Amino acid sequence: MLFNSIAFFAFFPIVTAIYFALGRSSIAPARAQRWQWLWLLAASIYFYLAGPIPIYILILVCTIVVDYAAGLLIENTHGQPRRFWLILSIIVNIGALMLFKYVHFFTDQLDLSPLVREWMLTGLNATNTTVYTWLGLPAQTFTDLLLPVGLSFHTFQSLSYTFEVYYGRQRAERNLGIFALYVMFYPQLVAGPIERPQNLLGQFRTHHTFDYVRVTDGLRLIAWGLFKKMVIADRLATLVNPVYNHPTQYQGIPLVLATFFFTWQIYCDFSGYSDIAIGSAKVMGFKLMDNFRAPYLARSISDFWSRWHISLSTWFRDYLYIPLGGNRVSAWRWQFNVFIVFLVSGFWHGANWTFIVWGALHGAYSIGEIWLRKLTRLYPPSPQKRWLSGIKWFSTFVLVAFAWVFFRANHVGDGIYIVRNMLVGWSSLFTSAGRSIIWNGVGQPSEILLAFGLIALLWLIEATQPRLHWGEWLKRQPTWLRWSVYYVAVFSLLLLGRIGAEQFIYFQF
Repeated sequence: MLFNSIAFFAFFPIVTAIYFALGRSSIAPARAQRWQWLWLLAASIYFYLAGPIPIYILILVCTIVVDYAAGLLIENTHGQPRRFWLILSIIVNIGALMLFKYVHFFTDQLDLSPLVREWMLTGLNATNTTVYTWLGLPAQTFTDLLLPVGLSFHTFQSLSYTFEVYYGRQRAERNLGIFALYVMFYPQLVAGPIERPQNLLGQFRTHHTFDYVRVTDGLRLIAWGLFKKMVIADRLATLVNPVYNHPTQYQGIPLVLATFFFTWQIYCDFSGYSDIAIGSAKVMGFKLMDNFRAPYLARSISDFWSRWHISLSTWFRDYLYIPLGGNRVSAWRWQFNVFIVFLVSGFWHGANWTFIVWGALHGAYSIGEIWLRKLTRLYPPSPQKRWLSGIKWFSTFVLVAFAWVFFRANHVGDGIYIVRNMLVGWSSLFTSAGRSIIWNGVGQPSEILLAFGLIALLWLIEATQPRLHWGEWLKRQPTWLRWSVYYVAVFSLLLLGRIGAEQFIYFQF
């Protein structure tokens, strides 16, 4: 079920209204809390079943049962058995990812003879057909299988639980139903934020009642997320997709404009999803972690990654970077650890060399930043040079946008073509015929100007947010002004938004 669909616009208010009805003050808090989490579990199951391939819920069931049991066994054993149960949890979770997301990639890349590759795929197809037949479903070959929605996210969330239990930072959950809800909680089931058990598990045992201020805060966040997704991201998609799906038909300015627009499209798309998820949870009384903090205001690559997809970057930091030794090793090993983390992060996004190149670029950026910091310690810049801050911001934005070329490109070859041809043909900008080709190549002038206007509005709001705190400011305004803003927001969604036009980009991960 998509957050930007008519189905969700009906699902959310119904689920929320029943949730609050089950928690009304006339019911004993302990009993109300039990009915509330049971209702959320049922709603989350329905939310997943309403997706494109309902049968894939069996993958969730498998990981939930395995990780629930692994958590209990890890807590109640010592020494090698504890490590065995942790490894079993890792194998089951990563194994599901490998099977559905990476098998074809590896069989295509490995230098296997056609006979061996055919034998491997034949075995997988035979196994898959047997399983579907046993379940009473139409037989389906492995090569026809689609990637389960949100597989990378909910497997990482489930894995974080077993890691935290193993490191002794979280008690094993005894209630299977609450653990299942932790993995399947519908607001963040498909694309995060990837929550730690310390933050979320305890909240399911809390009795939540209707609170006007909290509900309105959550609804405003949902509206802001829908605006970023439906009005900005989906509108930018209409300008980006024609160019990136057929890049060899373009050169010069259209490639630059499409890359610039995609830089904002992916941010509005993913942060819009996070806002809707966090807002939906907040309405019901749950607090999810912030996943974005104005990343395009960053002044370094490390600053960018402290603001972008925070739940994933901290996941890799805690469960891969630190176990590898972090920065408490030799300088060269430290840089190796940084590069490996970004390379794995790129591969996590998809079974395509484009994502690996994207991750490698950010790894190279981060290593370059390490060396640059060493140089600046030797030759510190003058504190009077305030323009240096602007240069840092601009260079960071350009580097991030450059890496997005490979993230969005369908193939590495397309990405290389785009990079090579970005600066070609700019002289045509000074001729009327050339300008016509440029404008019409990407979109109509009115569409491009609207896109720039929306991006400028978003940038202005985020740049002034730390000082003005727009949400708090709006709450202090008279009723007539608040509701005027709400009406404008609703009409903007209806007039400029594209309901259900595009699924969220990160759904494919």
